[in-house]
Amino acid sequence: MIDYEVSNGIASLIMNNPDGSVNVINQPFIEALNTNLDKALADDSVKGIILTSSKKDFMVGGDLNHLMGAKNASEVVDIANRLDAVLRKMETGGKAVVAAINGTALGGGYELCLACHHRILVKGKSVRVGLPEVTLGLLPGGGGTQRLPRLIGIQPALQPLLEGKRLRPEQAQELGMVDELAESAEDLVTKSIKWIEDGGEAVQPWDQKKFKIPGGGVKTPSAAMVFGATAGLLLKKTFGNYPAPHLIMNCVFEGLQLPIERGLALESRYFAQAVTSPEAKNMIRTLFFSLNKANKGGARPKDIPENDIKTIGILGAGMMGAGIAFVSANAGINVILKDVSVEAAEKGKAYSADILSKWVGQGRITQEKCDEVLGRIDATDKSDRLSECQLVIEAVFEDRALKATVTKETEAVMAEGAVFASNTSTLPITGLAEASKAPKNFIGLHFFSPVDKMPLVEIILGEKSSDYATAMCVDYIGKIKKTPIVVNDGRGFFTSRVFKTYLLEGIECLAEGISPVLIDNAGKMAGMPVGPLAIADEVSIELMYKINKQTEEDLGEKYKGKAMEVVDKFITELDRPGKKAGKGFYEYPKGEKKFLWPELAKLYPLSENQPDVEEVKTRLLYIQAVESARTFEENVVTSVQDADIGSILGIGFPPFTGGALSFIDWKGVSNFVETCKELESKYGERFSPPKVLLDMAADGAKFYQD
Repeated sequence: MIDYEVSNGIASLIMNNPDGSVNVINQPFIEALNTNLDKALADDSVKGIILTSSKKDFMVGGDLNHLMGAKNASEVVDIANRLDAVLRKMETGGKAVVAAINGTALGGGYELCLACHHRILVKGKSVRVGLPEVTLGLLPGGGGTQRLPRLIGIQPALQPLLEGKRLRPEQAQELGMVDELAESAEDLVTKSIKWIEDGGEAVQPWDQKKFKIPGGGVKTPSAAMVFGATAGLLLKKTFGNYPAPHLIMNCVFEGLQLPIERGLALESRYFAQAVTSPEAKNMIRTLFFSLNKANKGGARPKDIPENDIKTIGILGAGMMGAGIAFVSANAGINVILKDVSVEAAEKGKAYSADILSKWVGQGRITQEKCDEVLGRIDATDKSDRLSECQLVIEAVFEDRALKATVTKETEAVMAEGAVFASNTSTLPITGLAEASKAPKNFIGLHFFSPVDKMPLVEIILGEKSSDYATAMCVDYIGKIKKTPIVVNDGRGFFTSRVFKTYLLEGIECLAEGISPVLIDNAGKMAGMPVGPLAIADEVSIELMYKINKQTEEDLGEKYKGKAMEVVDKFITELDRPGKKAGKGFYEYPKGEKKFLWPELAKLYPLSENQPDVEEVKTRLLYIQAVESARTFEENVVTSVQDADIGSILGIGFPPFTGGALSFIDWKGVSNFVETCKELESKYGERFSPPKVLLDMAADGAKFYQD
């Protein structure tokens, strides 16, 4: 766990986890740190200690398997207390300790650094430091809530604690989270040794008699303003759905009024409260364990050789095609970006140029790097260039005939064995594959807009899509550092099908006379990032209209409810297609804040009996969860984990629930079914629980068998 070396009176404690590629905090690590620390402190010839790592990263945090294995809150407190005892020994042992941070240090890894007397961080494009525990429903349990505000002040510390941001080296130094930066690994060692030999102080600021918290303590007027404003912003942002931020605030407010040891003990108790909360368990399961598995290619078919993807083609240089081109080129892949004219293709390439030039201006990349990435994008109107590609992604308009035409034209020049992927959000892949001469190499890739920001890609398998095509797509998505989920074919697939229910339920509420303000606020209060009416404007009411018409034409099925009547009216009578046109459910005056269209009140008068906000929240979440269960029953989504990842990353289902199917478990399958029946009796059969849920309720089963 830790290699011990002494040279010229300086002991190096080199973290070296034998069981993995990264260092993590668990019981064996705590014991190893304690043993080696005792050795260094007891050796009179040792004048200082360097804590560093033999891995690429310094340390990525605590071992969540170890943490989640705790049976109750008292065991969690015990784990935190054992770590606190060792870290206090390190900072009060009388010998100067420098953290030589040779790579990323997150969570417990950065808390180790805080317990050192000096912190030196190596520069690097991918190097980050921070306390991201809050993003998993946790709080720093190794002294982070106590040491960071004592080091840099209350107000500067609250942002990294409450937002969980991972900071680049320059940002960390500017904030005071590290003391020095090193240009290289060699420079890091040199600076660490020099700091010790120059008489580095072996006492933490908070252990000195006249210590005062930078910027003032908790009871100062400025701190009172900070806590008041932050609490208000937290409530506005989280609506009380996430316990961890409030527990962090409690740790800082209460702990900084106590001596450091008592503050650490207080933090341990709040840490245990966070760890044992259902929200943390939901988030850790989906956003850590399931997400890591997906990102490591868990869905990749076995026994298929890995594809070293060097060149891809993109058909269509519009918003989606341009975004796909950027993320691909930025990942080191050569891109043939084809459109009907060179001018149109160059316009798509300009999207990448705009992003990269901003990065240059922000100092994130050099001009040389910018030119290198742009040089990988070849904007063209020539189909023959596509013969170089291992993967071609079609990103033209959602028109079946147009997609069939470009499929045939492209396959005529594609290399044998290359994979053709359609970026469609709704059209069934099996039907689109009818235009292909090689349906086994035809597959769906559903990107989300904006491509450079959205982390999910949905892989859709047609009836004849091969394992080879799936593996190619998983390899490609891994290379562009996004998360894949794999689903079977079906109209709307998983994400679009479930997301549509959120939009339509919000519009149903409007048609019933429920206040549009209540509707959109209820969506946000339930944990969705945007209210249903606002997001309908964003994705385009016109697109909803076209998709519904296509569905009616293909299947002869009409939507049963009032929502599509509203959508039809907005397109055929009112000419209000959404945000892009500046008019939808909201008005979008240039340079001003959007506001609800005043005429809504005349078109859809408010009913006298407005529902409780909890009722609307329930409708908006349950309609998505019940549709997710239907997709699972119909074998559209075959993995519970993929359904949960897809619902959070793809459509913004509240992360604190763990995802749409995890939400059903959380509520209790039997309770969920009963609520669905109540909603069905009030609002219609769209809330009818599917057989899979009825059977699970009868058997006492869950999606996750913990």
